[in-house]
Parts: sequence; structure tokens; C-alpha cells
Amino acid sequence: MRNPFYLIAALISVCHFCRADAVDDLIHGEMAKRRIPGVVVKIVQDGRDVKMATYGLANLELNVAMTANSVFEIGSITKQFTAACILLLQQEGKLSVEDKISKHLANTPAAWSNVTIRHLLSHTSGIKSYTGLDGFELTRRLTQAEFLRKLGAQPLEFAPGEAWKYSNSGFSLLGYIVENGGWKSYWSFLRERILEPLAMNSTTDRKPGSLITNRVSGYEQTNRLHINRDYDLTDVFSAGAIASTIGDLAKWNAALDTERILSETTKKAAWSPHILNGGKPTQYGYGWFLETVDGHRIVGHGGSTSGFNASLQRFPDDQLAVIILTNTDEMVATGIARKIAALYFKPAKSR
Repeated sequence: MRNPFYLIAALISVCHFCRADAVDDLIHGEMAKRRIPGVVVKIVQDGRDVKMATYGLANLELNVAMTANSVFEIGSITKQFTAACILLLQQEGKLSVEDKISKHLANTPAAWSNVTIRHLLSHTSGIKSYTGLDGFELTRRLTQAEFLRKLGAQPLEFAPGEAWKYSNSGFSLLGYIVENGGWKSYWSFLRERILEPLAMNSTTDRKPGSLITNRVSGYEQTNRLHINRDYDLTDVFSAGAIASTIGDLAKWNAALDTERILSETTKKAAWSPHILNGGKPTQYGYGWFLETVDGHRIVGHGGSTSGFNASLQRFPDDQLAVIILTNTDEMVATGIARKIAALYFKPAKSR
């Protein structure tokens, strides 16, 4: 049977709302080189849409083309939404990022006694990431108490604030802190306080059992052959379980340029490097990586789940944002987004 990848060639030129240009050439080249089934991209500069384009297939078996309404898992881009939920609660005086997490979570181990919400937001808690451990699969449906008990049995990897190490555990704990603030669920808070106000109507929990209109199929590669993604998934909850569209993420990106959700003071804190106990700055704020490449500041985050890779990259000095969604397990989205951004960078004197 012919490899479904050959079907991509027939649709790789499908591109809505755009013209053939350097971005198309770049993405076509990356898709061919990396064997990416499908891509959706949006570029925003100076507050206006510069380009929106779709390429390739949302489902190889059914030969379904990508569209502007295609729903992708966005992985750890979820973290900026979880951070926003926590920061909204801080804006309302319901918690502080300086709070010890034991104030908001029941039965935390003694080893976590000095861990604060700030440590969770900045990946400096020392709590081991559960994504490298057995027993946290989605099929187990762990309760909050079971999650805390199982994770709490793991020793800290370092004292809180002493080092930086990416930890999905911290952002799942943040989701539980949101829930313990009196909300029925993390998802209800997210929906009522962020998604509904921004009319992000296609953004939801990625639960495999849910019927999600226009859900994209995710793909992995074995010996350069595509296979359907592994459905033995880790429960990434508020660390990475959001599914969304390019249009909804563009609405979120636009809201970040205003005070509709977060105040300027809050955003400044979220987009400032966390400082370790010894005074060394990290390259991470609250749910955002903070970098400078070729003199251009970047506030962004990538995200990966089985069969998907996505990225939202903001370039403040260039008033530019690039959003990329793909249905591949290859870690490509952030690299592609930054290559695209280089085509739109403003001269230094005009920034």
C-alpha cells in the first residue's frame, strides 16, 4: 500500500487566504524535509493580520485538508493560559505568587514546605516532572489527592529557587490551586475567565473521548514512515492539555496586547526573567520563555504532545507574532516560527 505521505504532495499547495511568497516556500521546504503532514500558520504585525495559511493534511487516512478551523493539541502553550489563571486570581487578591503552595494544596509533603506559587510558575520548584515517571497516564484518571500523594513521594531534585528545570508537575499543581479557589474545575475557570470573554469558542480540553469538530489527527514517524500517534497518553492536564485553532490563538495573542485579561503590571511580571536564589537570571518568566535572538527579543512558548507540535512566538520590538500549528511529533514549530519572523523583522532604527 502506498505510504500516505505521498498524498501530501497533492495537497501541499492548498493555501487559503494567502499568496505564494517566501513564507510558502519556507514552509513547503520544511514540510518536505521533515515530512510534516500539515501546517497552519498565522502572522500578525502592528496589530493586523499579515498572513494566514494552511498547508497539507489534517488526516492522512481520510485525505482531509487543513483548514483555518482545524483543531490541534497545543501542548505546553497551555502553560501561559494556566499562568494567566493564577495571575488573574492574584490581581483579584485571592492569592499571591509568594504564597507557599501548602496554603492552597492539602497534604503536601514536608519537602515542599518552602515551595511557592512563584517557584511553580518559573520551573524552579525542584519538584520532579511526572512526564518522566510511570503511573500518571490519562487512563488512570488520578484524583488531585492521588496525584499529590504519588508525586509527593518523589524527592526534590534541588532546593526551591536554587536551579531551573522544566517541570510539567508545577503547572499541573497550579491547575489544582485554581480549582481549590472555589471553582468546579480548572476548565470551568479557564472557560469563564479567558475563553468566553475572548470568544475562543473552539478551544477546549483535548480529551481523546470527546467529540471535537475539526479535530486534527496527530502523527509520529517510525523509520520515516508515518504512524497514528500513540494514544497511551500522559495526563498533562493544566500543563499541556488544551486543544485550539489558529484563530483562537490569534485572539489570545491580540488580548495580550491589551489589558482585557491581564494588567500591564501583571504582564510585566510574567515576562520578566525569574531570578534564582544566587542572583542568576533564568530565561523564563511565568509560563513564557524569554530570549533574545540576533538582537530581537522573544516572548514565546512551544508545545508538544504525542503527534503534535505547536508554537506561539511574540517579538515585542517588532510588534510581531507568529503562530504555528502542526500534526507531527517532530520538534519543528518554534524553529519554523523564528525563520518566518526573520522575514518580517524591522530595521533596528524603526523599532
